[in-house]
Amino acid sequence: MIPVVPAESGTHVLAEFDCLDPLLSALRLDSGRIKCTCLSVSRKWLALGTSAGGLHLIQREGWKQKLILTHKEGSVTQVSCCPHDEDFIAVATSQGLVVVWELHLERRGRPERVSVSWEHRGQTVTSLCWDTAALRVFVGDVGGKVSCVRAGSSKLGKGSSFVIFPVQTVTTVDSRVVQLGYFDGHLVVSSLSRCYLCDTEREKFWRVGNKERDGEFGACFLSQAPAGQRGQALLYCARPGSRIWEASFNGEVLSTHQFKQLLACPPLPLVSYKNEPHFNPAQTSPQSLAFPRLLQFGDQNLLTWTDSAIYIFTPHSGQVLLWTEVKDVVEISVFRNELFCLYGDGRLSHLSLMSPERCVERLMKRENWTVSATVCCMFQHAIITSRARKSLPIDRLEQLKSQLNSASQQQLIGQLEEVISKLEPLDSACSSRRSSISSHESFNVLDCGIYRVISRRGSQSDDDANSLANQSMLEEERLKEFSFTEEEQAENDCQSVRGEGDRSDLSLQFLPLPFRPKPPRVALQAVRDSVSSFMKKTTEKINTLQMNADLWPRPDLREGVQGEVAATVTPLPEEVEHELTAEQSSSETELQELRAATKKATSQIQDPMVLLDPVCLSSVLQEWAPVLERVLGPEDHIRPEEITAQEEKTLEEEELVSSISCCVVVQPDIYSANLDESANLDESATLAEEEDLGPCSTGPVRAPFPPLANHVELIQLFSPKPLPPDLQAELSQLVCLYLEMGCPGRGGLESVCVFLRRYFFLLDQERVRKMCVLRYREHREVMKAYIAGMLEFTQASKVVEVIQKGDLLKSLRSLRELQPWNAPLLLSHLYRLYDKHGEVAVRAYPQFYPTILPSDIMAMALPSHFLPYLDNLVQSRAEQQRLSFLGSLLQPETLRQDWLELALSHDAPQKDDALTADGQPRWRSHFFSWGYGRLLSLLIRLPADLASKQKMLEMCRTHGYWMGYLHLCRELRRRPEAFSAICRLDDMTLLEGDDGVVPQSLDEWVLLLQLCQQISSGDEAPLSSALPISPVGSRSDDANGTSDSSPDLSDASADRSVRVTPENIVLRLVRVFGPDPALAALQERGIQVALSSRSTLVCELLRMAEKRQRALIQTMLERCDRFLWSQHA
Repeated sequence: MIPVVPAESGTHVLAEFDCLDPLLSALRLDSGRIKCTCLSVSRKWLALGTSAGGLHLIQREGWKQKLILTHKEGSVTQVSCCPHDEDFIAVATSQGLVVVWELHLERRGRPERVSVSWEHRGQTVTSLCWDTAALRVFVGDVGGKVSCVRAGSSKLGKGSSFVIFPVQTVTTVDSRVVQLGYFDGHLVVSSLSRCYLCDTEREKFWRVGNKERDGEFGACFLSQAPAGQRGQALLYCARPGSRIWEASFNGEVLSTHQFKQLLACPPLPLVSYKNEPHFNPAQTSPQSLAFPRLLQFGDQNLLTWTDSAIYIFTPHSGQVLLWTEVKDVVEISVFRNELFCLYGDGRLSHLSLMSPERCVERLMKRENWTVSATVCCMFQHAIITSRARKSLPIDRLEQLKSQLNSASQQQLIGQLEEVISKLEPLDSACSSRRSSISSHESFNVLDCGIYRVISRRGSQSDDDANSLANQSMLEEERLKEFSFTEEEQAENDCQSVRGEGDRSDLSLQFLPLPFRPKPPRVALQAVRDSVSSFMKKTTEKINTLQMNADLWPRPDLREGVQGEVAATVTPLPEEVEHELTAEQSSSETELQELRAATKKATSQIQDPMVLLDPVCLSSVLQEWAPVLERVLGPEDHIRPEEITAQEEKTLEEEELVSSISCCVVVQPDIYSANLDESANLDESATLAEEEDLGPCSTGPVRAPFPPLANHVELIQLFSPKPLPPDLQAELSQLVCLYLEMGCPGRGGLESVCVFLRRYFFLLDQERVRKMCVLRYREHREVMKAYIAGMLEFTQASKVVEVIQKGDLLKSLRSLRELQPWNAPLLLSHLYRLYDKHGEVAVRAYPQFYPTILPSDIMAMALPSHFLPYLDNLVQSRAEQQRLSFLGSLLQPETLRQDWLELALSHDAPQKDDALTADGQPRWRSHFFSWGYGRLLSLLIRLPADLASKQKMLEMCRTHGYWMGYLHLCRELRRRPEAFSAICRLDDMTLLEGDDGVVPQSLDEWVLLLQLCQQISSGDEAPLSSALPISPVGSRSDDANGTSDSSPDLSDASADRSVRVTPENIVLRLVRVFGPDPALAALQERGIQVALSSRSTLVCELLRMAEKRQRALIQTMLERCDRFLWSQHA
């Protein structure tokens, strides 16, 4: 029985998919004479230093060796690839030589030593670190010396290589340099005893903390911005006892992350192609470790290792992402989510950090079935989630189960079946249908609702299909020449949707889908022969078409329908002609009835008393609707007495039709009446009908039965009967009005969707789009039905071909070329792009504003995808226009609360980090970064009524968005609440500036002081006890080594001058009102504040300054007075 990894621990795994042993063997680094001594990795290169002084540059794409650089100055001990220019690489040798190479690969030149430094001659270089922007390398050695080597480049011209001071000594620390790190002009140096921070631009140095240490402890910067963007960073320094300091750029320790107890969890297994992973769920003892190196791994993680394990932490949440036992690791180099490990015996391994479902997907691509099944069972908490269905559909897991050995792996199969039974479907509407698909089949659902069944490679059914496709290769190419030459006529009629793309792919496997409507007799006659005879019929059809090409009837495209292709002209029997004539006269009678009813309804609606009365208007439309349903609606059920024995036999073939076609195309009655009598027509005509029944065909649709409970009404793109233009225009107006009044909705929401699909050919597309956004905004099913119709309507567009190729940039370029845009057509293409690319596509949609509005995107995309679109749309305007522009988008006004709720709920800090248990602000939680902070600021600053502002205030308080909460408190004049929040946030800067809540009177200062004293002495008192808890929930570490309860700890973790304490408030009050008036006012109100010697000195200095200022003013006034008298005299 495979043990299950707990859900909280199994979010990520380390996996090994590549074997690098052949690479080392090809480089001859697997022998005992020459070994790999160091490594570095970048986007393009894997650099390996050897004990013989060679540096091998391996191209990661294909693992091909590109260069070997030799050094006669000893073995290579350190190597580092330049992160911002991969044409440069720094190397350090055992003799202390540091060389910067320029590879010249783009110009196919020879590599060149652009800088050489002997500053560390005779010393062992322990660390190399590149500047993140300039071509310079920082070097540290065992003696504690840190130097800077500047590299000239031939890319910048001949003069750039003549650097005045190519090598400079930065500093010399007290012991061996363990690790160097650089970020935005700041260099961190970690030695055996402490960490030092250097501002390389201003040449200033700080010690990080006051407590020393003894041993190898790493340090690095962790950027708070996403990859590829500039932003703030924090410094992390390893400490004894599995602790890591978090420090600022001035060397001040902000908090300490304790991982000793968190590492008591069992280690996660390393998933490898070599063997099956094993997980021991037994708890381990807490680990007190020293982390010799710290590396930024990904965007938000820290990676470190010991000689027995690899550890990955998430400092932002103070959690252990995972730790895995890996023995004898000497050095690790990382790039994004990949890490390359160098072992003591010279071996290499390539590991990747990923989610379990992604790991299983990659293992299955490599056909590692046993390991895949083991990982599924072990990490089943991640596999069963609906999110994992994107990577692991149910049919893929069924395929995995079928690949296991039923004799020797019965227990594993049983456990995998239990996992499959717990799977959460990606779409509940499709989950019930997947059970009918065999393990070697899969399908995808097109935007129009068609199910496209796809055969997996290697299955038996796929072999049969491939053989059929191979036999028909030539016939397929020849058939393209004759595939409906009506394409020329289709240019004159936009309603023609036939084309080459409508023919089915012969390699597809079709399965019976019982949820599709059953076809009528005309379709059954067309496919009465089995699929196995398809090749024979196709050959006969091609021969017939070649001989009788001039005899083809021309279909009447003006009627909006697709004509039947007949290869021969055979006179119809008199009975058939008589019945056709009778049906045509019946159709004309029905159209006359529909015209009369439409004219009557139109005249009644023109009466203002009817038009302005919703009840009367609905009554008129309800009286007109049955006529429309009778004339243009679906046919009635076939009477049982009319079903003959021959038809019963035909009905038995319906399952065959279902297995051939997922979307049934039925011709109107005027083309398919009395087919039983004309069944003896030439077989080529029957084959022409059979071709029209392809799985993706989108011809005119006429449903043979009324919609059932489990039946999806097919979309009517064309009228089942020819309609005059004037009648169609009047019907379009009435149908849209019927929908706008919600008349179909009296039978339920499904009735609205059925009506929309059934009469889609009569709808004004732009009018219905607006109606779906405004009237049916809360009912997404209506919008889905409308979009499904638009996707079918635009299926023949050339833009669809570009979108299906998957190139997002080309697709967007094609859409821009369609200007001026038609909103419904453009919206359908944007739906296709979103379905293909997801959030990446939505971020590019602001360029289509104002044709496509945010309300359209909100109905299309997930909330987490809509927010980037809205943020990009607002930021695309000039800064002074953003506020008014955002206000113009809020139609209706209720969108303000909806968008604010979305922005507060996505890419936001955890509520537990911003709020205490009783809903009060947590200390310094206003410093958290909000992903959509700019959008939140604009939404809060928009003008609104009092009720809306109060709702927004409560939402900000509930989610812990304190900067918005303080802004709204100031607008609503709820200043006591703002002062209380500021006291709990403990930041005096919130009481100053344009955005701060500044006390405006002496009473407000007194109130602020009283609130501060109450909070300090209340349930949360002493306030200093709360200070060690940082915004991420980690414990603050004092640089002086005092305990957590020491009052000096708060002074070490936060600046005294910015803390909200009674003493600081009194000092601010003294500066505003003067020492004597302020202290006298406090004494009158009975408020006692013990001032420190420093505060007393400040008050005395203010008194002296005030006296001198008064004396100076008096002297100036006296001089002015004497001057004026002298002038008067």
